[in-house]
Amino acid sequence: MISSHAARDPAKPAAIMANGGESLTYGELERRSRQLARLLRERGLLEGDRVAILMESRLDWFVVMWAARRSSLRFVPINWHLKAAEARYVLENSDAKAIVTSERLLDLASELVDGNDLVGVRLTSGPSRRGFESLSASIDPYSAAPLDREYEGGAMPYSSGTSGRPKGILRPLTGAPFGTPNGLETLLSSLYELDERTIYLSPAPQYHAAPVGWTMAVMGFGGTVVVLEPFDAEGVLKAIETYRVTHAQFVPTHFVRLLKLPPEIANRYDLSSLRWAIHAAAPCPPEVKLRMMDWWGPILHEYYGGSERFGFASIGPEDWLTHRGSVGRSRMGPVHVVDPDTGWECEPRTVGLIYLENTEGFAYHKDPDKTRECLSPSGWGTHGDMGWVDSEGFIYLADRQSNMIISGGVNIYPQEVENVLITHPSVSDVAVIGVPNAEYGEEVKAVVKLVDGLAASPDLAAQLMALCRAEIAGFKCPKSVDFVDELPRHPNGKLLKRELRAQYWPDARVRI
Repeated sequence: MISSHAARDPAKPAAIMANGGESLTYGELERRSRQLARLLRERGLLEGDRVAILMESRLDWFVVMWAARRSSLRFVPINWHLKAAEARYVLENSDAKAIVTSERLLDLASELVDGNDLVGVRLTSGPSRRGFESLSASIDPYSAAPLDREYEGGAMPYSSGTSGRPKGILRPLTGAPFGTPNGLETLLSSLYELDERTIYLSPAPQYHAAPVGWTMAVMGFGGTVVVLEPFDAEGVLKAIETYRVTHAQFVPTHFVRLLKLPPEIANRYDLSSLRWAIHAAAPCPPEVKLRMMDWWGPILHEYYGGSERFGFASIGPEDWLTHRGSVGRSRMGPVHVVDPDTGWECEPRTVGLIYLENTEGFAYHKDPDKTRECLSPSGWGTHGDMGWVDSEGFIYLADRQSNMIISGGVNIYPQEVENVLITHPSVSDVAVIGVPNAEYGEEVKAVVKLVDGLAASPDLAAQLMALCRAEIAGFKCPKSVDFVDELPRHPNGKLLKRELRAQYWPDARVRI
C-alpha cells in the first residue's frame, strides 16, 4: 500500500492534475494522511465513524480518503452537484462526524452543517472561514508518525433507489491491518495488470464509486493517477500523450464525445502508451464500441458491477467481438437468472432477473427492507437488471427491473422527479422515463396528464422543467415534456412504464 511506496520512492507522484500539472507525491500523501488521521482520532472519531468529503476532484481528496482508510474510518463521498437539501440528507443519514470541503464549495458545506451538532470536525482546503478550519493549518502540528493501530477503513458510497432516497452502502470493516488490499483491488490488479508502472487517467468526478475504487487500487499498487475534470474530449487525448497514460476508464458518453472530434484533432495526439481503455456504468452501443476499436485498437475492456459489489463480470475485446453486446462473464462466482414472478431459475438464453454470488457482506444504512429486497434467500445479490446468460456463461443485459434511467453513466431515479412534478397545480398524473439520446444513451422525459380543462402548451412545459430545476439537481431534470390524455395504468393503479417506454423505444425488444 501507500506506506511501502512512500518509503521506497517518496518523490514519485501518486496523483497529478492533468490540466495544471500539480502533483501529490507518495511521500506527501503518506505524511499528510497520517497527520489527518491523528487529528480525526484526537477529535474523537472512532473505528467505523464517518467522514464526509464534499469537494471537487482535487489532490486533497486523496489525502482525506487515505486518512480515513488508514484509521478504520468510513469516508462518505457527497455529489456536490446535488441541491443543498439532497446533499444534507446524505450528510445527516450517514451520521458523519466530520466533513472536509474545498474553498469553492464552502458555502454549500456551511449550509449543510447548519444546525448539525454531530459534525464536530469541519475542515476546508482553503483558509479558515465560516466555522471551517484550514485543513493544512490544522494538521501541521500533528506528528507524521503512524497511529499505534492502523486498520483498514473504507468507502461508504451512496446509491439512490427507486424511491429516490439515496441509500448508504455499509460494508463491514475487515479488521485487516492497513495496507491489506481488499477483494476488489486484488481482482482489478489481476484482470488489468495494475502495478507500479500503471498511469491511470480518471476523467470522472471522484465522488462516484468507480473512481473511488479504481484510484485507491492504482495507488495501492504504486501507480500514478492522472485526474482530468471536467471531462474534455481533446483533453483526454492530450493527457494520454502528455503523461503516457497506460490505463483509462470511461462511460459510453465519453466515447461518443471522443468520436465527434474533428479528424485533425483526433489524429493529432500520440496514444500509443494506452493499453487498457476500460468502460462501464451504462450499456455501450455496439456501433460506438466498434468505432472506438477501429480508432484505438483492440484495447477496450468492459466490466459489469455496482457499488454494492454484488459480484463482478468482465469482458475483453477478443471475447466481445465474438459475443457482441455481452458485459462479460462472472469473475467472482456463479450467475443466476431468476424468473422474478416465480422465483425459479431460468433456462439458458431466457431473460430474467440477474443475481450474482460471492457478494461482500453489506447493508443499506438504516434501510433493512431495501437490503432484503436485493438479496435472495441464498444470499445472492441483484442490481435489479434483467438479462440472460448464454451456454458459455456470458451475460447479456436486456432491461432494468427498476425504472432507473442511466444518462451519460449517471443513475437517475424517476420517482424523485415525479414527486416534484406532481406538486404542480396543473398536473393530474405524471410518469418520468428515459428516452433515447444519441450522446448520453438516455435522457429524462416527463409524460404528463393535466388537470381536466387545462390545455397543453410550450409555456406550461417550460414551467414544469423550471420547477424541477429549482428543486433537484440539474442532471435529474426532464429535458422535454410530453402531454397525454391518459397514462397506462393497471387496474390496481400500478403505472405500466414498460408500455410507456415502448412508445419511445420501438426497437428495444431483446432478440436472442
